Amino acid sequence: MRTGNLLIVDDDADILMAGKLLLKREVASVTTCADPSNIPQLMTENDFDVILLDMNFGPGESNGKQGLMWLEKIIQIDPNAVVILITAHGGVNIAVNAMKLGATDFIIKPWQNEKMLATVSTAIRLKQSRKEISTLKQTNKLLTEASTDPNETLVWGKSPNMAQVMRTLERASPTDANILILGENGTGKELIARAIHNNSARADKVFISVDLGTLTETLFESELFGHKKGAFTGANEDRVGRMQAAEGGTLFLDEIGNIPLHLQSRLLTALEQRTVTPVGSNKTVAIDVRVVAATNLENAKLNSPEYFRQDLLFRLNTVELRLPPLRERVEDIPQIVEHFMQLYCKKYDKPTKTLSSEALTALCHYSWPGNIRALRHAIERAVILSEENTLEVQDFQLEPGNYSESPASQPPKGEPNIKDSDVLNLEQLEKQAISKALQQHGYNISHAAKTLGLTRAALYRRMEKHGL
Repeated sequence: MRTGNLLIVDDDADILMAGKLLLKREVASVTTCADPSNIPQLMTENDFDVILLDMNFGPGESNGKQGLMWLEKIIQIDPNAVVILITAHGGVNIAVNAMKLGATDFIIKPWQNEKMLATVSTAIRLKQSRKEISTLKQTNKLLTEASTDPNETLVWGKSPNMAQVMRTLERASPTDANILILGENGTGKELIARAIHNNSARADKVFISVDLGTLTETLFESELFGHKKGAFTGANEDRVGRMQAAEGGTLFLDEIGNIPLHLQSRLLTALEQRTVTPVGSNKTVAIDVRVVAATNLENAKLNSPEYFRQDLLFRLNTVELRLPPLRERVEDIPQIVEHFMQLYCKKYDKPTKTLSSEALTALCHYSWPGNIRALRHAIERAVILSEENTLEVQDFQLEPGNYSESPASQPPKGEPNIKDSDVLNLEQLEKQAISKALQQHGYNISHAAKTLGLTRAALYRRMEKHGL
């Protein structure tokens, strides 16, 4: 099947006729134009793969100025346009200079048919390649956007800990420095990695995420470096590895601490040499990726050569960024809760729900072992199952043993931690009694008040008094 839509622009009717008769047998369509002022409209109405443009229009013209002017306008209309210049022998130098301005090639009049066909064929393939690259870029952008689940939206908050994270992110993201993200499970490490990518010079390129914790040793090199057909049983075709697929973009290596030591050395070699060798191949492939890694490994193991290669650690943590657990950014919980309540009410077509003050107090005092991920799931479940418009403590199914005391209830630094049996101060005894009652009943204010022999209003006043 013939491909390629061509436009020939020349004020010589014989040139237009000869070009059309020659090319219409080889391409899908040929449009001719004797007046270059019609070029903008023709380009608006048609998708031309190649434009053949004469350098001179009008009798006596030989300096190529008109051709250069129209070349510039064509490139302005379509920066990816493929333009072949048509020139006489004396205009070769002008045509060569025009190629520096965006022309793809040139043909000398009178042309040789074989040369004309070969030049046009090459130009059509070039245009198709440009279209494919453009499509791939758009697809990568859509994939990147689609792979970001709105349910996983990171709520930054305004706590001092998150403010420090933001400051580091803003400074490091625009660079190409490798970044190591530390943090417990559920703190949002991949979301931070995506934020780094989206604020970098590689934002219009692909973001590839690899969960190294799910890769077996036998698949490690194949997944990261790729493989050739027949390299091992089941390798029925060539496959590009994740590191090569992230070319020009960002490669996110999640759970980097789970890689065995002997595989860490292979990753280090790839990062140092900026090349990969697919399994079953002897040829190296150059790569250009920005690496962001993450781990929940504790510092003691991360900095121990028995668990992690220190030369790999130095390669990964040009910038180190620690995400605080939710219990260290309690002041952000109300904002996070509000965000997910609105999101899930909309997602499940539920009426707007509010949160009781008791429920908010309980959520803020809960230790959240699973961090934001666990809080998000608790809110989603509560929105789905609650039949009331106000969510109460019992809607969140919180484990009583996972409550932590309010920071205000901790003894100031430098003061001894007095045992319950040693406390004689009535204020301290009251505060401890209220705190224990709240924890025992999962911060259900009604039950705690009943246990303490107080009304709900009286318990609220005492909680405010003691900073609980």
